[in-house]
Amino acid sequence: MPAEIKTVTDIHQVGQVDWDKCAGSDNPFVSFAFLSAMEDSGSTTAQTGWQPFHLVLSDENGTISGIVPLYVKAHSYGEYVFDWNWAEAYQRAGGKYYPKLQSSVPFSPVPGPRLLVAPDHPDPDSIRRILINGLAALPEQLGIATLHVTFCSEGESQLMEDAGFLRRTGIQYHWHNRDYQSFDDFLGALNSRKRKNLRKERKQVLEAGYRFEALRGDDLKPHHWDRFYHFYHDTSDRKWGQAYLTREFFELLHERLRDRTVLVAAFHDDDMVAGALNLIGSETLYGRNWGTIDRAPLLHFETCYYQAIDIAIEHGLKTVEAGAQGEHKIQRGYEPVITHSAHMINDPGLKRAVAQFLRQEQNHIAQDRDFILAEHSPYRQE
Repeated sequence: MPAEIKTVTDIHQVGQVDWDKCAGSDNPFVSFAFLSAMEDSGSTTAQTGWQPFHLVLSDENGTISGIVPLYVKAHSYGEYVFDWNWAEAYQRAGGKYYPKLQSSVPFSPVPGPRLLVAPDHPDPDSIRRILINGLAALPEQLGIATLHVTFCSEGESQLMEDAGFLRRTGIQYHWHNRDYQSFDDFLGALNSRKRKNLRKERKQVLEAGYRFEALRGDDLKPHHWDRFYHFYHDTSDRKWGQAYLTREFFELLHERLRDRTVLVAAFHDDDMVAGALNLIGSETLYGRNWGTIDRAPLLHFETCYYQAIDIAIEHGLKTVEAGAQGEHKIQRGYEPVITHSAHMINDPGLKRAVAQFLRQEQNHIAQDRDFILAEHSPYRQE
């Protein structure tokens, strides 16, 4: 049994060695480097509505055996698993929905582990259950109505459902590498109409005078980041109304994850006009932020989707995960996959209402995925 389960408000109270021992190296978004860059840059703070509140499990010797990245949230922005209707209904009924607790990667809908367990532990599921029990106890202890674990693994969501959490599913669109050796190999797997369309789109972009560089490591200079931050800020202002990530975040990201960070930069007449930020995992290329000062529609597809496929093929990566939403990705070779989250609702009345909503939503999600695969897949039927 553990000696202590506690929360900390600063990732440095855990330290890089212990954090990364539990987080592993597969997914850079749960690494100490990424999450500490969020905190140290002022991107995740009480002022931005993302106060770190990480759950930490230690054994009787003080050795950390499990961690949950966790935040106290003052709103529901930057999450991508939307609970606005839940909050509105609860507050209309006289409840106080915020603050709430959120386990996720801030500002990013990236799937991955949320129950981080030291790899040398002989019974990792027992540690996960202890972490889940610790999470489940927090809302009542703190007088908070809800706790949310979003974009976790399917196995984690099942364990949490077994412990009384409500389980939720969603859809994202990921590209899967079927041992392609080139982009043309990938095109060969598509039906003729989609293959022709993708070739036409890429050709139009090149003929319009755009060129692309996948910048990484020493090739990524401060002026590239300055330009990209301008794009990011402009996109955030237009779409979401607030840019959470500071310029310092991108500087720290480059400093701490330089070999796992790829910035696809689009140039026109030697002027950088667009950029897409990607991080490299052990098997996955994660496409994250995008921005531009050029409104050419095909530029987005090339910079974010086709260049990402090129990078994944070059590095032998199995998947490109290009973020939330976007049914237009289907026609470009990205396929629907199910995402998972789990929700602890402390108020019995709200829990009943949310549970009913989720049962209906889950049926629609499964039907939508099956319909998309059957009717809209761009791949050749064998």
